[in-house]
Amino acid sequence: MRDQYESAKPPVIIAEIGCNHKGEMEIAREMIRIAKVFCNVDVVKLQKRNVRELLSEEQYNAPHPVPYHAYGATYGEHREFLELSIEQHAELKQYCEKIDIQYGCSVWDLTSLKQIVELGARSIKFPSAMNTHYQLLKYALEHYDGDIHVSLGMTTRDEEQRIVEMFGAEGRLKDLVLYHCTSGYPVPARDICLLGIRRLVETYGSRVKAFGFSAHYTGIGLDGPAFVLGATYIERHFTLDRAWRGTDHAASLEPDGLRRVRKDTIALAGALRSKEAEILEIERPQREKLKYRPR
Repeated sequence: MRDQYESAKPPVIIAEIGCNHKGEMEIAREMIRIAKVFCNVDVVKLQKRNVRELLSEEQYNAPHPVPYHAYGATYGEHREFLELSIEQHAELKQYCEKIDIQYGCSVWDLTSLKQIVELGARSIKFPSAMNTHYQLLKYALEHYDGDIHVSLGMTTRDEEQRIVEMFGAEGRLKDLVLYHCTSGYPVPARDICLLGIRRLVETYGSRVKAFGFSAHYTGIGLDGPAFVLGATYIERHFTLDRAWRGTDHAASLEPDGLRRVRKDTIALAGALRSKEAEILEIERPQREKLKYRPR
């Protein structure tokens, strides 16, 4: 247990690049560099899909629901355009290692999961949409020994409990990071429901490795409170330009915003301690100068 006079450890800040690189390696590499050098975050996270495996023929051939954001004539073509190959992921992981930032990845299907496991990612994320794909979870539990992060957006309590039970049955609870999340792009503040973090902490306590906050809102004011409530992983969608075409950009932070999240949570972690003395050293000169002395 942390001593009450010691500062807290800052949260791990994750820049969720996802597919905001627009399918372009140079943009992906530049986003990683900026996340490390300018924003000073700990982890960058991309996404991996096998589009033909993930989508039915009907879904593949359907038009994008928001045509303005489409990168192809059909939703499937749109997803294919944004997808990076596993060889490109390997190149980006190598670049992350070169500049000393952790590579992470969300996976959406079994082929992608197997590829990312083989790649040797230090952490794998199951997005809210895939957390009831129990075949995926089972494969990860049996074939991957790193940290497994699971978002709980649009998830019932029964589904949540089944996920935790699966990890418990495999003896993997200490590798599980559970994320409070509201699945929307973007989400208004009132629907963020931050007390969900406290519920997770109170429900699962020290049984799992940690808790996170997967944030889909547009500001930077809720990450500190999320940390205070128990989220030691803060994941923010990241873009170089919120006006770019694509549905995730509107719910993402540009570099200045992500840098502020990092800076502010470090400051907050330092402030989360008790006074080690009734009068701190910084207060003594002011006490001598200003303090009223009863006559």
